[in-house]
Order: sequence, then structure tokens, then C-alpha cells
Amino acid sequence: MFPLRDTQPSYSRPLITVLIIILNAVVFLHEISLDDYSRNYFIMHYGLVPARFHFSAILTSMFLHGGWMHVIGNMWFLWIFGDNVEDAFGHVKYLAFYLLCGIAAAMTQVAFSAGSRLPMVGASGAIAGVMGAYLIKYPKARIVTLVFIFIFITTIEVPASLMLLYWFFIQFFTGVGTIGYSHVSQGGTAFFAHIGGFIAGMILVKVLGTRQTFVRRRDVNW
Repeated sequence: MFPLRDTQPSYSRPLITVLIIILNAVVFLHEISLDDYSRNYFIMHYGLVPARFHFSAILTSMFLHGGWMHVIGNMWFLWIFGDNVEDAFGHVKYLAFYLLCGIAAAMTQVAFSAGSRLPMVGASGAIAGVMGAYLIKYPKARIVTLVFIFIFITTIEVPASLMLLYWFFIQFFTGVGTIGYSHVSQGGTAFFAHIGGFIAGMILVKVLGTRQTFVRRRDVNW
């Protein structure tokens, strides 16, 4: 299944979401413009390496990606879910929320791979937080999803709660399954960052609260 769009209307322009997507795209284009040696140095310097942890690297690593599919996939999910979450928070609070989710995601991954010397990069932890907030705020929304059935391709509408919980449990069980050998393999997807970011998003959307204009719109439309 691949999500194409959601059915939840947004009532304000997703300025911060668009800005985050642009920043990620610009940084990635800079990455691929470098030669192999310079690119590796760039990622090692600005990525988050648990074995030599620096807080500043948490923020910089959120705007680095390992390849075209990595950055496109992350930005696509952010575009689908981010506009509505930004609409609920308002621009400034949404930016703070996004960064806090990224920090929570990174710290969760570091806790499970403290000795790793490989750089952790990507916005997926923060985006997982956005998805967690979406689950809390828009559980009744539906996600138009591309589905492959043997040789046939079609679209169906899947409840947001079902899709997001399915995604979360995949991350959780896969992450738990890597505990025994994560320090040996030293690579791959940062599943615990996804788990930490998602849970942080669910909590922070309650702690930070949404703006009153969103609450009034929700009451009218739901």
C-alpha cells in the first residue's frame, strides 16, 4: 500500500511544511553535488553519530538523506500529513513541535544504538511525530491509497487510524526484532527513531494543544 493523499481538508496554507520540504530538497541537492569523499565527510560531520554524540547533530541530521528514494519518500509523507497537523497547531507551534519530535526520535535511536559509529540521517523521525499527531487529531480521516493486487493496480480509501497504527506496529516489531543484532549490523533503517518520534507526536499534540480556531472548525465539520 502506498498513500496518495488524505481526505481531511486544511484551512490554512502549510507554510512551514513547504519550507521544511524545500530545505530538505536544497540540502539533498547539495549532497549529491559533492564528490564521494566530500559527501561522506559532509554526512559524517552533520549526521548524528551515537558514539560521538553532539546535540547540534540532532538538528542537522534531520535535513540529510541517504538517497533519492529516502528523501522523496520522507517528503511525500510529510506533504500528506503535515498540512493538517500544521493547520491544527498554527505555524510557529508546528515548527517547535516538528523539531521536538525530531529530537525525541533521535534520542530514542541513540538509546538503542549508543555505540554505533555510523551516522544517522533523515527526517523520518520528525515525520513519524507528525503522523502520531495526525492519528490523534484526525482518526476518522481517510487516506486514498494505491494498492497492488497481483497484476492489477487500484486505489482504496483506508481509515487513517488503521493505516497509521499498522505503520507503527510494523516499525515496533521490526525494531524489537533488531535488538539482538543491531550493534553487529550497524546500519539500515532507524526503527527506534520512528517509534520514538511517533509516540512523541501523540504526546506532544496533547501537551502543546491546538489553536482555538482549529477546535471551532473541527466542531463545525465533524
